[in-house]
Amino acid sequence: MGLDSPVSDWAMVCSKPNYVPYTEQLSPTRFHPRNPVATESLSFSPPAISRSETRPSARKMLRLSSKSLAVNLSSLRRLQSYTPHRELHSRNKKAMEFIAKGWNALKEVDRVIDFCELNDHRLIPHLRTAKENFELALEADNSNTHARYWLSKLHMKYHVPGACKAIGAALLVEAAEMGDPDAQYDLGCHLRVENDWVQSDQQAFFYLEKAVDQLHPGALYLLGAVYLTGDCVKKDVASAIWCFHRASEKGHAGAAIAYGSLLLRGEQVPEAITRLQVKRGTPGRRAKTKESSSTDPVELAKQQFEAAANAGCDLGLKWLQRLEEAEERLLAETTSPEAVATA
Repeated sequence: MGLDSPVSDWAMVCSKPNYVPYTEQLSPTRFHPRNPVATESLSFSPPAISRSETRPSARKMLRLSSKSLAVNLSSLRRLQSYTPHRELHSRNKKAMEFIAKGWNALKEVDRVIDFCELNDHRLIPHLRTAKENFELALEADNSNTHARYWLSKLHMKYHVPGACKAIGAALLVEAAEMGDPDAQYDLGCHLRVENDWVQSDQQAFFYLEKAVDQLHPGALYLLGAVYLTGDCVKKDVASAIWCFHRASEKGHAGAAIAYGSLLLRGEQVPEAITRLQVKRGTPGRRAKTKESSSTDPVELAKQQFEAAANAGCDLGLKWLQRLEEAEERLLAETTSPEAVATA
């Protein structure tokens, strides 16, 4: 081993009288006989801590435990008085307020839209108000189907700034899947398109049946027309009459006219309708419905036409005039001298 090797250098350093190993230099509490200065500079003593400071008193412990117990009791009372439905009702109420504001603005547009152009600049403030309120309703309650439906209608039907038909269609599908009957009816109507490249009749019928389950008058009328014509389903006049009857009870003028015209054509009232009328109401009302159900079909048709006329349908008035003319003609034929002589 040569003199210039690292091992020889290390041995020479260790042989010095004042050499202190590095590990001993790092230890502050160790006494170094070879370097007392380092011992004085590195040594330290921990601060004196009394026993009263290390261990809290019993009074302080009792005070802390009583405070924590009071906090736990107050939080427990707050949890017991908390009802999760209250926040849901408040959000739903706030959303319905926004929907009412948007609906009023949209009704103002519908009131004057027939007397101006679709993109008239005077309609823009009302359309913006409606759009903002429907969007705020969705922000307040994202599960509100009415806000989704009206916002989709705004995107698809009106010339509102920022309108997008794709967004409107997506909102309409979401509202229909969430169970809104108006959205289901509108989606069924949109899917009933006459296009050779689009086969969506079964999907339209599916959504219409969903709306019929919730007794939507428009869906009832449209499904009755489908059953009457046999379009994409088997023709069933009794089911069509039932649909028209339930829709006329909901105030649908077109269904009332269709129901009355079928009665004048000689179609019989289905047993399901008469059974349903008998089951409803008090015993006096049941007897009254039995009497009314056994009356002449012409009288029943006349009642339907009167209901349509009261709803503002001009076709109902025309049917009533036609019935009056037919009754006058029959009365004239029965009171003529020839009829009396033959009798």
